[in-house]
Formats: sequence, structure tokens, C-alpha cells
Amino acid sequence: MIFMKSQDIAVVGILLAVGAIVRYLSLVIPGPIVSNLVIAFYCLAVILVIPTFTEVIGIGIVAGIVCALLSHSIFPPANLISEPIGAIVALIIYKAFMGRLSVSPAISTFLGTLASGTTFVVVAMFMVAPTILTKYDTMGAFVVAIIPIVVGTAIANSTIAQILYVPASKVLARGKA
Repeated sequence: MIFMKSQDIAVVGILLAVGAIVRYLSLVIPGPIVSNLVIAFYCLAVILVIPTFTEVIGIGIVAGIVCALLSHSIFPPANLISEPIGAIVALIIYKAFMGRLSVSPAISTFLGTLASGTTFVVVAMFMVAPTILTKYDTMGAFVVAIIPIVVGTAIANSTIAQILYVPASKVLARGKA
């Protein structure tokens, strides 16, 4: 079995820590839903390290734990499912486009965020439907209210990942030289 290199573990750890700090600071924003920049940072980690399938699941689980602990969303445990799915999607999309499109970091982060956010919404709908229905007239109203937040977060995350990709990859290249 091949394990992730210590430098890769450090990169993932640092980016998840930055994401956790940003997530923690975002808790001062009132409301049940807050944009999740942890996704931007774990997608960037996945893009920079290109982990194996099992490693990307591990990254997603750690990100899910961070998000669940630092959340005031309607159902924080949903992060334990949504973040591994987002990380897997980011890896698959990045591998499909890397080297072919200069915006592959943005595309993979955008789609990873959409996958994560959509999964979160679906899990929340199934697990806490009665709570949702006390705040929204219908499940459809909940979805209509939440999906723009997911899309907005995907746009922000993809922009952040694309902007940070070049300097981060240059720093990593220096460390390997």
C-alpha cells in the first residue's frame, strides 16, 4: 500500500486548517446557512496533491468533521456525507481536465462545491424535514431558497481556487526542486 507523502499531508493539513479558520470566522454572520469556504481549500488541496481515491475520501471526511463542528446550519452531520462527495467530484473532474484546460482548478472546484452543496441539501431534506417545514412552506421553497446559496458558494470557491492555484503550485514546485 502506498501512503501519501509527508509533504502532501502537510499541504492538505495547512489548507484544511486555513479553511477551518475561515469557516470559524464566518460563524459571526447571522443566519442558518453560511457560505462554506472549507470546500475551496480542500478542493485546492485535492488539485495540488492529486490523491488516490481512498486518500480523497479521507480528505473529505476530515473536511466534513471540520464543517460539522464549525457549523450552525440546519443539520451539521450532513457534512460528513457531503464533503467526501465534493472531494471525490473535485478529484474526478480535475483528473479529467488537468493539463488540457488552464481553468481546470476552477471547474473542478465549482463542480465539487455543487456536488457537496446539493448532497448537503438532499441529506438535510431527508433527515430534518419537520424542522425545515417549520421554516419553509414546502420542501420546494427550501430548495429554491438554498440552491442560490450553493451556486453562489460554488462561484466564490472556484474563483478562490483558481486564483490560489498558480502561487500554491509554484511554492510546491520549489519544495520539490
